Amino acid sequence: MDGQTDRNSHQERSQRQEYFKDTALGLVSTKSFPAIVGTADMMLKSAGVILVGYEKIGSGHCTAIVRGRISDVRLAVEAGAQTAEQFGEFVSKLVIPRPLPNLEVVLPIGFRLTELSESGNYSRLSNQAIGLLETRGFPAMVGACDAMLKSADVHLAAYEKIGAGLCTAIIRGAVADVAVAVEAGMYEAERIGELNAVMVIPRPLEDLEQTLPLASCWIEQRTPVMMPVSVKEKEKELIELPDLEKLTVYVEEEINR
Repeated sequence: MDGQTDRNSHQERSQRQEYFKDTALGLVSTKSFPAIVGTADMMLKSAGVILVGYEKIGSGHCTAIVRGRISDVRLAVEAGAQTAEQFGEFVSKLVIPRPLPNLEVVLPIGFRLTELSESGNYSRLSNQAIGLLETRGFPAMVGACDAMLKSADVHLAAYEKIGAGLCTAIIRGAVADVAVAVEAGMYEAERIGELNAVMVIPRPLEDLEQTLPLASCWIEQRTPVMMPVSVKEKEKELIELPDLEKLTVYVEEEINR
């Protein structure tokens, strides 16, 4: 049994190393959470890569991490860097062809999406447009959230903190509603404090959705469908009924007594 387990483990390691031979790691860093989400969206839509997630190291610095074939990762990183530069939030970029397994074991660059997809959870806000509004200061974000919810038919999905006083409200809804809500939130945030960045993503891909924070109230646990179980009943033994004629004679004799 132990020998079979060792062989299976060795086979898994070999398959994993074989996969790494043709893949690359891509990273793009920005100074804003809405900017990194918009950057990640562009990376996903520009090439066939997997969005592993984000790494937030404080002071507003966020990094989007993607995996895929070397050519795809290079295209995605270039597209992401150009997008971040357009937002005025670009910090740095990096492409590492064929990263060694040891790098993945230590750093948060693994396949988190696989774990998320196997969790069995479902979001009621899936397939809706995403709006992000970032402020410097918590009161400005709360005020912006209130204005957004009152101005259009949107839902507050969650919020994100990345240090340096930066807070991002994340709303979901139809594209038109999200656009109206974000505009209302911008005016309120500027009135209360400091508005740092905004972003509207009309058609988010599933990879992007799974990496964004989501409040527990919007998560539903998938429940298995209960199917009827077919049970074979054991055939019952036949009971021999008494002869009715003999039974009648016996009853009459008892009465005559």
